[in-house]
Amino acid sequence: MASIETTSPAAEAAPAERGKLSRFLEAYPPLVLFGGAWIVAMLAVALLADLLTPYVFSALDLKARLAPPVFMGGTWAHPLGTDELGRDVLSRLIISIRISLLIAFASTILSATIGVLLGFIAAHFRGWVEQVVLTLIDFQASMPFMIIALAVLAFFGNTLTLFICLMGFYGWERAARIARGLTIAANEQGYAAAVRDIGASPLRVYGLHVLPNIASTLIVSVTLTFPEVILLESGLSFLGLGVQPPMTSLGNMVGYGREYLQSAPWILLAPSAVIVLTTFSISMVGDWLRDRLDPTLR
Repeated sequence: MASIETTSPAAEAAPAERGKLSRFLEAYPPLVLFGGAWIVAMLAVALLADLLTPYVFSALDLKARLAPPVFMGGTWAHPLGTDELGRDVLSRLIISIRISLLIAFASTILSATIGVLLGFIAAHFRGWVEQVVLTLIDFQASMPFMIIALAVLAFFGNTLTLFICLMGFYGWERAARIARGLTIAANEQGYAAAVRDIGASPLRVYGLHVLPNIASTLIVSVTLTFPEVILLESGLSFLGLGVQPPMTSLGNMVGYGREYLQSAPWILLAPSAVIVLTTFSISMVGDWLRDRLDPTLR
């Protein structure tokens, strides 16, 4: 008699599970998952910085100055070592993440707000108003922002508020171009004209109807500006014109660590790694969001 072959439920379920896993990884690639997890971790560190720091970030301990990290033969008393003044690198790194992300978030929101408002103004009034806005956009895009920032900070001095406001003027022209183009397209569609015809104010039309429909593209623009602001802040702080002592930031730590690159490289290794991984993660998630939210790429 011929034997009857049967397959177990577990064997049948295995291909289905592999299919689900492959579809999940296709929708959420590993690098995107890593980037999202890293961004969440950085936000958690920034929000819980006061609870996570093992020491006061500005506390001096000259007896423990330039102590190496654990992976270079140090002790767990200072897992990432200490700097030239005996300050704990881990504590300073955690506070630096908070300050750098605060500057980046506030500056990016300010930049996006300026760009969207000017884009709406240009699309609403058209004519000479639009030409003025377009001229401002071209002027901003043609100017080297780093040189402008250096001149402003050298002339007016530096406070955290001034620094955030200055960073807020970076990249607004990108948001303005996008907002203007999408708003003109929305005005030519039926829904914006219909809301306007029933007596809605321009503020209501643009705030409640146009903005939600163009938000996905603006979000992608923000994910491009955010890592650029982090790098710009790091560069200015590296040059000594960013965040000023006793406050610290990622670029500030790298700037101080460059003098001890040969004798104590761990001072700048940790903040440099955080800068690279954060900007990489945001860029990866931004590209993924663009692919997911842009209907022309589906």
